[in-house]
Amino acid sequence: MTEKMSAMAEEIDQAELARQLLAQAKEQGIELVGPGGLLNQLTGSVLETALEEEMAEHLGYDKHDPAGRGSGNSRNGTRAKTVLTEIGPVQIEVPRDTNGSFDPQIVRKRQRRLGGIDQVILSLSARGLTTGEIAAHFAEVYGASVSKDTISRITDKVLTEMAEWCNRPLDRVYPVIFIDAIVVKVRDGQVTNRPVYVVIGVTTSGERDILGLWAGDGGEGAKFWLAVLTELKNRGVDDVCIAVCDGLKGLGDAITAVWELCTVQTCIIHLIRNTFRYASRKYWDAIAKDLRPVYTAPNEPAARDRFGEFAAKWGGQYPAITRLWENAWAEFVPFLDYDVEIRRVICSTNAIESLNARYRRAVKARGHFPNDQAGWIQPVNATP
Repeated sequence: MTEKMSAMAEEIDQAELARQLLAQAKEQGIELVGPGGLLNQLTGSVLETALEEEMAEHLGYDKHDPAGRGSGNSRNGTRAKTVLTEIGPVQIEVPRDTNGSFDPQIVRKRQRRLGGIDQVILSLSARGLTTGEIAAHFAEVYGASVSKDTISRITDKVLTEMAEWCNRPLDRVYPVIFIDAIVVKVRDGQVTNRPVYVVIGVTTSGERDILGLWAGDGGEGAKFWLAVLTELKNRGVDDVCIAVCDGLKGLGDAITAVWELCTVQTCIIHLIRNTFRYASRKYWDAIAKDLRPVYTAPNEPAARDRFGEFAAKWGGQYPAITRLWENAWAEFVPFLDYDVEIRRVICSTNAIESLNARYRRAVKARGHFPNDQAGWIQPVNATP
C-alpha cells in the first residue's frame, strides 16, 4: 500500500511539475516545440545533466568537490555542440577534462545525431522517399540540415547490418521451426502482392530465434520455400525435428527434401480455416464443434474414429471437406504422439503469429511500397 501511495505521489509531482513548466513557458512567451522551445530546452538540460553525471563518474568526484584537488585530472570547462534529435536540433554544453580522456556515452564524441534520428531516416526511406526528399523533410519539419550523403550512409549502413543479420550462422539443430509468409503490397507499375517469408526456430534451450526474412516475388510457393530452407541448411542448420507450416501444397516435400528425417506438422488452425472455405457460413459453428473431438483425441486411432463420425455426418453434404482432411492426414496427426503441453506448442503456427501481427501493423500503416527493397526493409525494421 505504501509503495502504491509513493507511486501516486510521484505521478502527481510530475504532473504538477509539467503544469509549472508550461505556465512558466507561457509567461515568458516560449513555444512548446520548435527551436528554443520548451521541449527543446528540457531535452538539452537532461542531456547536459547526464553528461555531468558521466563526468563525475569518470573523475571520481562531483563538481566543486574538494576531493578533486590534486587528483591529476579535473574539469576543463565545456564546449558547445548541436545534436539532431527527434524534436529537432538541440544545443548542449559538453564538459571536458584536462587530460582529454573523458569519453561520454550519452552523446559520444563526434556524434551529431541521437539514435532515434537514424530510425526516422530508415522509416522515411522504407516509405520510398529519395535522399533529397528526406533532407527536405528534415529541413521543413525539424529545421535541421541533413545532407544527402549522410542519409545515404545511414541507409547503406542499416542495409548492410540487415544483410549481415539475415546471413548470420545458425545452430546445428532446432527441435522445432515455424514457417509462414506475410503479404506486402509493392508498386511495380501497378500495385501487386509480394510475399515476405518468415522462419522462427526454437533452440535446444527453449528460446525462440528469428532465423530470417526473405522477400519473394509472385505468390507464396513451395519452390521459393525450398530455396529458403536450403539457405538455412547452408547457414549451419543440419537437422530440424519438427517443422510446423500452413499446409501449402508441396511445402512438406520441400521440407523433407532438405531435412529427410524432419516431421512435418500442418497447422491445425489453418486446416480448420480451409475447412470453412468449403462450407456455408451458417454451418461453421456446427462443423467446428464436430471437428474438435478429432484434433483433441488422445491418439491417432481415436482421431481416425472421430473423423469417421465427422465424415459420416458431413461428407455427403461437403465431400471436399473430407477430401481436404484425408489428404492432410499424414501431416495432421504427428502432434497427437506428444503430451498436451507439447501439443499446444506444435499444433499451430501461433508461435509466429504474434511476430506476423507486428509486421502486419507496420505494413498496414504504410499501405503499399514503391519497390521490393522498401517492402523488405519495413518488416525487418519492425523485427524485435
